[in-house]
Amino acid sequence: MPDPYWNHNVHYHPLVLDAVPDGCREALDVGCGDGLLARKLAHKAASVTGVDRSPEMIRQARAAASGNTTFLEADYLDATALPEGKYDFVSAVAVVHHASFEDAVAGLVRLLAPGGRLVIVGMAYNKTGLDWVISGCGVPVSLFLRRKQGGKRAPAGMPIEDSAMHWGEARRAARRLLPGCRYRRRLLWRYTAVWDKPQEGGS
Repeated sequence: MPDPYWNHNVHYHPLVLDAVPDGCREALDVGCGDGLLARKLAHKAASVTGVDRSPEMIRQARAAASGNTTFLEADYLDATALPEGKYDFVSAVAVVHHASFEDAVAGLVRLLAPGGRLVIVGMAYNKTGLDWVISGCGVPVSLFLRRKQGGKRAPAGMPIEDSAMHWGEARRAARRLLPGCRYRRRLLWRYTAVWDKPQEGGS
């Protein structure tokens, strides 16, 4: 089924879905918005929870919820909002820049079960000449893909905020806070970091 709209975050949903471990029981989508990614995750995990601070986004998400998805209006950084160490898979698409990177990553790691997988799709800003060149290369691709999708926009009300980190800072911080993560800068003004939490007692 085609997506109801396209944007740079939706473009990377397939990458997130491909990272879901086989046999995933509990998945969590942080900053779930209207629930589009969470509904896709419901085909890959036994149970999916979507969490977002926006009452309007949660209202929209609940209106389209399926049987194995639950949507909560909450802040994932609140240690009492979600159970610690419960989720086999945690996704955070265009979320971590809404808080300090250290706090955001610590909050996501806290929610992840031992042996679970975290996928971050993040944003950063241009600083170097190379940053601007790479970002410029994304412009024609973005225009082509948006035209192909018919220009359909995401639902109104989604919170938007600029990142306080440039690409180099994001890369260094991800590798420092998530040792061994698979970090990659992507074409459409995003980076991805995929990290597997060590098993208890592992290194």
